Amino acid sequence: MIQKIFGALVVLGFATLPFWMNDPYILGLLILAGIFIIAAISLNLLLGYTGQLSLGHVAFFGIGAYTSALLSSGFDVDLGFGTTLVVAPKPVWLSFLAGIVMAALFGWLVGRLAFRVRGAYFVILTVSFAQVMRLIALNWVDLTEGPMAINNIPAFTLWLPGLGVTTLTSKAQNYWLILAVAVISFVLVAHIVHSRVGRALIALRENEGLARSVGIPVTHYLVLSTIVAAAIAGASGGLYTHYVRIVDPDVFMFIYTVTMIIMVVTGGKGTLSGPVIGGLIFGLMPEVLRDYARPEVQWIIYGVAIVLIIMFVPNGIVPALEKIWLRISAFGARFLPERLRPRLS
Repeated sequence: MIQKIFGALVVLGFATLPFWMNDPYILGLLILAGIFIIAAISLNLLLGYTGQLSLGHVAFFGIGAYTSALLSSGFDVDLGFGTTLVVAPKPVWLSFLAGIVMAALFGWLVGRLAFRVRGAYFVILTVSFAQVMRLIALNWVDLTEGPMAINNIPAFTLWLPGLGVTTLTSKAQNYWLILAVAVISFVLVAHIVHSRVGRALIALRENEGLARSVGIPVTHYLVLSTIVAAAIAGASGGLYTHYVRIVDPDVFMFIYTVTMIIMVVTGGKGTLSGPVIGGLIFGLMPEVLRDYARPEVQWIIYGVAIVLIIMFVPNGIVPALEKIWLRISAFGARFLPERLRPRLS
């Protein structure tokens, strides 16, 4: 209960930020960091709770981005044999949901294929999938515009009391939208983790052979987690494309997957708040350092920070903070009456 109250207060604090933070640059940084935090939350479900390292997770991000962009903008593509598929522009929210569904479908497909193998083979398969999607986006110019990019993508619209249907073009409006999606994603993953499904995922992460021996359908739960993770990643891609309003094959860049992994591992994989803490630190650090150091020095500091965290808190920042809090609580309990001590344990 205390954790839920604390979490609600944190969300409320972030929600009030646009009222006293008038700098659009800072809000823009938080928006982009929030988008990648959502993607990191999705990756944490795979990496943190099933122990599966997917180096192609950015593919689902890009699929969500392109699907939402194409449907909301409309497109026509030559299918051959004198046949042309023409799709008129669809409502933005419908396109956004379609991007989530499309990413989830590819998550199901990748899960069914990838989880037939393990270890390095699984990693190679996921990387290959992401590269294939990037090449499709780059070379299918008739559909994706290739390196020229899809631009003038419609922004989100929302009905607001007293204002009617409003286009979300301001930084504050997009900030609140991304905060809402981040909270929904966090709650969804938390619900899964604390359910029977989550216990099964943790069991197969700890000992897959033992999980099989007690009757846990390992492949079923791995595919299910991939579908959910892909859907959330697709949502982050849709948010990205309707915020920047342009999308090109660079959304499939491998560095984005690396960024997600850094956020998960440094924050604390297998913890709910780990990707959030890691995302805030490593999503904002490069921009914060920009005013104080040259580009080459920025990346040196960035890399050194990652190395130091891995060396001194190998389990991540959140588990380290939890240990410190437990020690403080245990020390403080020594000065409380005996009847109150069990409440802190």
